[in-house]
Amino acid sequence: MSNATPPGWYPDAASPGTDRWWDGTAWTAHTRPAAQVSQGFGPPEPVAAASGDGTAGGGGGTRIVALAVAGLVLVGAAVTGAVLLGRDDSGARPEAGPSSSAPPATAATDTPSPGDSPAEDDSKVLVDQLNGITLPIPDGWEKPDRTVEPVVTMRTVDSYACPGSSSGFCYHATVTSRVASATDITSAEELAKQDIATAADSAYEKNIVGERIHGGITSHKVLDSASVSVAGRAGYQVRWRVDTAKGPGGYVQSLVFPSTIGSESLIIVRYAFDAGPDGSPLSLMDTITKGIRRIGDSATSGGVGSSIAP
Repeated sequence: MSNATPPGWYPDAASPGTDRWWDGTAWTAHTRPAAQVSQGFGPPEPVAAASGDGTAGGGGGTRIVALAVAGLVLVGAAVTGAVLLGRDDSGARPEAGPSSSAPPATAATDTPSPGDSPAEDDSKVLVDQLNGITLPIPDGWEKPDRTVEPVVTMRTVDSYACPGSSSGFCYHATVTSRVASATDITSAEELAKQDIATAADSAYEKNIVGERIHGGITSHKVLDSASVSVAGRAGYQVRWRVDTAKGPGGYVQSLVFPSTIGSESLIIVRYAFDAGPDGSPLSLMDTITKGIRRIGDSATSGGVGSSIAP
């Protein structure tokens, strides 16, 4: 079509304050905070001041002065009325009694109450209400309002053009939390060893719409496979280093442990960190794992690398 809308960022009608990428034929899953001026939409035209006869011109200044004077007259009248109401018939102002004195103002304070805890600060943690856990949000990361997959997600704020796609956007690191579904596996170790391939494929093989945004995985190496304690629960993690056809490749990890609520269903936390100088340090995976807490807890036991008996 000759009048087709060109690719670019446009306001997302379903999410005010957000721009969404249009690839020229359809909306994609890529979003960003709305810019002041989105592509395809010019800035608002300036509105000229109206003159006294209704036309744009220098007469508008006279009208503004007149309005300002009228406003001052109204303020003066209000003040005069307040003064008159404060006097008795003799013209004297009544004495102020004890009941008329206002209570002293209480200074505002930022001191948290004793019940506050870092895990309850929504700006610092990612809350997985379904699984009853929180994950610490690293500096330079965000909690996106909208994601392609309906799972609890945090990721780096900075994004970049995917090396294997002409229109896609990738993030240097992403962590998701989900309940293990559509499986009969009850062993954290068994599920982690099975899920790691899925985690690697979704991060570096193909995305949810089938694009090979990194050119696909060419090889992988197992870096870790061990039992760990997560929020006081016995869990298991598997970590791979993956090489891709395009770009520096990355690191993926599947962490599985039982929930502390309900039927104690298994939780899967997936990590995907780009390799190379722009990627997050691999040690951050351990830091995030160590910071996982039950909702409401601020000091659970266990942590990263804490080997426990099977």
